[in-house]
Amino acid sequence: MYAVVRRYTAASPLAEALAKREQEVHDLISSVPGFVTYYAVRDGDTLATVTVCQDKAGTDESTKRAAEWVRQNLADTLPSPPELTQGDIFLNFGRS
Repeated sequence: MYAVVRRYTAASPLAEALAKREQEVHDLISSVPGFVTYYAVRDGDTLATVTVCQDKAGTDESTKRAAEWVRQNLADTLPSPPELTQGDIFLNFGRS
């Protein structure tokens, strides 16, 4: 599996838009080929999103879709481009 973490600063408008349009965001990201899971985490005015897919092609596609969604829906208040961290998942702990 492969993951991408996008970290946005000054991102309150983006976090609010994601929350208000949850179903739209769900449909956009979950339809990426190889999609596994998505998280959005808010810490004050900082937002981090985590997308996990079966491979890098999936996370690349999710990054492309996320950028386009932000451009289309937040044209007046675009956050700064996110800091990206991405790579192969080499440890995976969870509860079923």
